[in-house]
Amino acid sequence: MQMRPGVLWLRMPLPIPGLDFINLWLIEEAGGWTLVDTGVKSSKLQKIWDEVVARHLKGKPITRILCTHFHPDHIGLAGWLQQKFDAPLWMTLGEWTFGRMLALEETPDVPDEVISFYQRIGFNEDLIAALKARGYGNFSKAVTPIPRHFHRISEGDVIRIGGHDWRVIVGNGHSPEHACLFNAELNLLISGDQVLPRISPHIGVYPGEPEARPLTQYLDSFAKFADLPADVLVLPAHGDPFIGLHVRVAMLQRHHETRLDAIVAALQQRPHTVIETLPLLFRRDIKDHMTLAAGEALAHLHHLMHQGRVVRHRNAAGVFEFSHGNAEAQAAQ
Repeated sequence: MQMRPGVLWLRMPLPIPGLDFINLWLIEEAGGWTLVDTGVKSSKLQKIWDEVVARHLKGKPITRILCTHFHPDHIGLAGWLQQKFDAPLWMTLGEWTFGRMLALEETPDVPDEVISFYQRIGFNEDLIAALKARGYGNFSKAVTPIPRHFHRISEGDVIRIGGHDWRVIVGNGHSPEHACLFNAELNLLISGDQVLPRISPHIGVYPGEPEARPLTQYLDSFAKFADLPADVLVLPAHGDPFIGLHVRVAMLQRHHETRLDAIVAALQQRPHTVIETLPLLFRRDIKDHMTLAAGEALAHLHHLMHQGRVVRHRNAAGVFEFSHGNAEAQAAQ
């Protein structure tokens, strides 16, 4: 589907319950196409790509691959497409580096420090057993080999694509340096996962950076979109394109504020472990997604610690507990 002259919307299937598909964007240039995001590694998607190239690209090749971030549904086929078309990969440094690092991590057994991280946040023996059963290094199974070389893009860069200027806006929180693209002339924003129309992107803390504050970074990133037009057409990675960027940003802010307030209200009653906060954040069944859910809960707790509303300590079992209060005030007592 054409969103603007020379800008095509391509929807690819995803084997991820609740998402089902990803939106990819093709921007026509004189000698080919710039592709924004690629889809996950899948023989089915490779066949779809072959059909798209044969039937819909006017006989032109893909001449540039630009990935918004390192998650497999966005970078999964970048290596295969790069080899197929000899097209350079464009990404932010943080995203390319993180993707390359995870793709090279093929340790089959879950490392002890990863197990220790999840024990500290309250995983019991059954949850640890399930964690071990899933194995480690699974990222590499969801991506074709990520190219060893890339073209770096950064905040504020202006990239000429299809006869138009596209400004790079780098968001944080969902991933290290997520690239969005704004075209003032066409009034388009390719938002990737940074701003989605119906769901909040996943914001989580993981063993590689156990003290991270991704929710703080995510909420701070919204300021970068404040100067964009109210009627900009947003092209997200999941869900349908929409108009109403600032309304949606306000909704996402309120969503997280409500969840943060719910945690604080519960902690005013008694201390909670990370696992004990999960019912405050999730109404659906999360038993098959405990690492994601716990990572998101921890992101909210770390943001509250940063705000000075919550303090952390270890209980007798060595598990982190979080309480309502201010660390400086408690230290002064």
